[in-house]
Amino acid sequence: MGTQYIYYIESNVICLIIFAILFFHDLFGVDRQEKQIKYDHTLIAFMLYFISDSVWAAVEDGLIPTSNIVALITNTANFILMSTVTFLWLRYVMAVEGVKNRERPINKVAVLFPFFISLLACIVIYLINPYLLIDEECKVTILFNIMITIVPIIYVVAVLIYSIGRAVKEENPMQRRLHYYVGLFPLIVVLGGVLQFVFPNAPVFCFSCTILMITYFIHSMDTQISTDPLTQLNNRAQLSRYTSQTSKLFIEGRKTYVVMLDINDFKVINDTFGHAEGDHALIMVADALKFVEKSNDVPMFICRYGGDEFIMIVNPVDEREIDKLISDIRSRIDYECKLSETNYKISIGAGYDELLGSNDNVQKCMLRADKKLYIDKEKLKLGQKEG
Repeated sequence: MGTQYIYYIESNVICLIIFAILFFHDLFGVDRQEKQIKYDHTLIAFMLYFISDSVWAAVEDGLIPTSNIVALITNTANFILMSTVTFLWLRYVMAVEGVKNRERPINKVAVLFPFFISLLACIVIYLINPYLLIDEECKVTILFNIMITIVPIIYVVAVLIYSIGRAVKEENPMQRRLHYYVGLFPLIVVLGGVLQFVFPNAPVFCFSCTILMITYFIHSMDTQISTDPLTQLNNRAQLSRYTSQTSKLFIEGRKTYVVMLDINDFKVINDTFGHAEGDHALIMVADALKFVEKSNDVPMFICRYGGDEFIMIVNPVDEREIDKLISDIRSRIDYECKLSETNYKISIGAGYDELLGSNDNVQKCMLRADKKLYIDKEKLKLGQKEG
């Protein structure tokens, strides 16, 4: 057994162990969402690839007796698994980006189409003339290398084009960074693949893949720590982190307001239609808040504070923009209800107050806004009685 092979397989085993740790950590998670499940599928495909790649290296080193058919099987296994990895990564990105109709069977088949065509082409070429893919020395040809890399490249390019396209259209700076992050980072894997061809005995590719997946794992953990799992808004912990940073709270040339919102008669919705419908109501309000955030130029931070309560930290030029935002939110909630054809109407109470600088703090401002929220709720109830 050659020293290079020992180093190569050790690297694959190390990466395999790291991926197994990430996988089992996710597997026993309490709240397994679609993105996590698809991420885990990619981890499994990577682990299988590392095993297959180690077998390929054993064949290359002569540890396993080499023949035309053995060389074909080991290289084809690598091709299938690498195509599977990039296909599952594309599916993961589609979940992260919230692509509509991604679970429709016809769309799944369309995404798999390049892989099926490439695999079929390999089979046909081998049946016509196997030496076009594997030469007399049992080494893969340039044609085979092209065919096994073209499908992963197609999937990575698809991720890149879609994510960058979303980033260009995105107005929210934080969401724009996420789109760039999702789209550009897989290029590290492409670079690793290129370097693997240049240095075939060095495990560059497995290390680049491991860097990619660890980075996304950390990003996923950060998201779980800072994001409300039901509404996908910032959570209370993230609110504390945000309000501790004065540079984000106060923007030159703009004022800072704390806006408190909650759903009117939310308990009635839960008691009458069930908690699942209550969750749906919370999601519709959250979607309305996200829509208003994207469709306005006013800088803001949105958070689910707890239960049916939401908080916005808004930086308008003047107070009139706050009233418009609240009006836009109420209009959008009405639209969401009509779109979902709910058997109930969702309305919100809203109260806000200005954060006044060094002698003031967010907690005091929240209390003032909360008092105004209940005044607003009483006005709404009085208006409904008079109506």
